[in-house]
Amino acid sequence: MDAKAINKFPIREYLAARGIRPAKDRGYYGLYHSPLREDHTPSMKVDYDKNLWIDYGASESGTLIDLVMRMERCDAGEAMRLMKQMISGTPTFSFHGNSNPVPPHRESVITIEQIRPLENPALLAYLTERAIDLDTARGHCSEVHYRVADKSYFAVGFRNDAEDWELRNRYFKGCTSKAPTTRRGDYPTCLVFEGFMDYLSYLTLKHDPNPPYNIAVLNSVTNLAKAAPFIASHERVYTYLDNDEAGRKATAELKAACRNLSDQSVHYRPHNDLNDYLRSRCPVKEHKRSRGRKL
Repeated sequence: MDAKAINKFPIREYLAARGIRPAKDRGYYGLYHSPLREDHTPSMKVDYDKNLWIDYGASESGTLIDLVMRMERCDAGEAMRLMKQMISGTPTFSFHGNSNPVPPHRESVITIEQIRPLENPALLAYLTERAIDLDTARGHCSEVHYRVADKSYFAVGFRNDAEDWELRNRYFKGCTSKAPTTRRGDYPTCLVFEGFMDYLSYLTLKHDPNPPYNIAVLNSVTNLAKAAPFIASHERVYTYLDNDEAGRKATAELKAACRNLSDQSVHYRPHNDLNDYLRSRCPVKEHKRSRGRKL
């Protein structure tokens, strides 16, 4: 079953399986409270005929696979695997956050083709729109060219502790394997971030590309258990996680494990994360968009 076939599966059925139902149903589309963030006013529309979704509050949209990737915090290959199980009715189907068995090891569907210095104009424009300092991004990220099936793409790449890549462009958020990223030095303090865009946002806000602290970028709260022993070994911990249920839960778990933890998310409320806060301080005009695909 390929991506095209999976994306024909009704988004509303996927959401219903997660216990998520429309706040308003107009027959040919539904309005939902966004499952991607705190959303008191229904602001995610699902077009039943086109089988597409758009989250107006987060300025995100896409296909079923895109939505699964965002909700399950996984790459495209994992999203397709989960949906194949759901569509086929496999009894072991369940989503991250439930009591899942550990999936067997599998090779990533993403094939890395080339690693370059970060210079692609479309990627630099994407980072600029997110208010990230470009010199800082160049110092911590690479330009990764990769292949999925027979199509080639490019993205901002951030190396994780498994020597694999977190990949981001305007239309894709994924990774070649799941692992946190840690920077380990002789420092008593550790700063903890949920994603590398938050880390780059912190560096941009502080005007300091190499602060004198150890760093833990979870690259997803699902990696918390892997990073927790390193984080808890410090005398002081400062967390910069998302202002949502998952972020608050991860912060509470770390607080129970750490001797001295300070939750910094209070400083960027009511924004969802540190990058949202940065963009609110440094609004920029969007550039002409490229889909991160090589022609």
